[in-house]
Amino acid sequence: MDLRLKGKVALVTGGGQGVGRGICRMLAQEGALVLVNDLFEQRAHSVSDEIRSEGGTAFPVVANIIEQVAMESVVNKCLAQAGLGGIDILVNNAGIVPERREKGGIPPNFLDMPPEDWKKIVDLNVYGTMNCCRMVLPGMREKGGGKIVSIMSEAGRLGEAHLAVYSGAKAAILGFSKAIAREHGRDRINVNVVALGAVSHEGIKNGALHPDSTPENNERLAKMLKAYPIARGLKRLCRPEDVANTVAFLSSDRSAFITGETISVSGGFAMI
Repeated sequence: MDLRLKGKVALVTGGGQGVGRGICRMLAQEGALVLVNDLFEQRAHSVSDEIRSEGGTAFPVVANIIEQVAMESVVNKCLAQAGLGGIDILVNNAGIVPERREKGGIPPNFLDMPPEDWKKIVDLNVYGTMNCCRMVLPGMREKGGGKIVSIMSEAGRLGEAHLAVYSGAKAAILGFSKAIAREHGRDRINVNVVALGAVSHEGIKNGALHPDSTPENNERLAKMLKAYPIARGLKRLCRPEDVANTVAFLSSDRSAFITGETISVSGGFAMI
């Protein structure tokens, strides 16, 4: 399906690896010019170079989305250098999960988590998303339309033990997105959310979510698949391309009458 994204400018936060990288590549393949945001310079440049080698157009945007003024300055500078008028598509993908304990690999319970760790999670997931929306909405309104897609976790809809602050932060993204969708429908700005479960990608170095893990060589993965109905048949977890296909559709005019919605790309983990 031709999603007619040629000539569109897309900003993808956290685009340097994993799901973000997959989204950047897919949008570029559909014809969009992609601004690859990442906090780490090497990642942003690597994905931008990869897109160019595949015949697409991309520019690295190295900035911390928590720092609103700095982020806006870097994006505006990049737009000016490329001769671009503004952003048509925003994908809020950047996020952070709680640090896991050294023994057992399980994040701490809420009462055992230091308040400074709460702040890291809320700042990046919530304020980072709000900062980027605040940055692009005026331009989208002036241009007469735009697309905003935010990535959340099913933990934000179900709640998950050991992920209390993370679950709350992701739930905040959901409520915020619905409100923005109501406020800016009159401006032809579609705002939607994609909810994920476990995703296997190249940024994970070992364990059940490593891309080379299979139910045959990883006992934990075999157990995890039981929680994802479609994964039982596919014998795998979600991959970045599964997410990217959905994001690309929501970023196109093929989804013109979809807004304020949450679409699960979690293999049936949360059938809400």
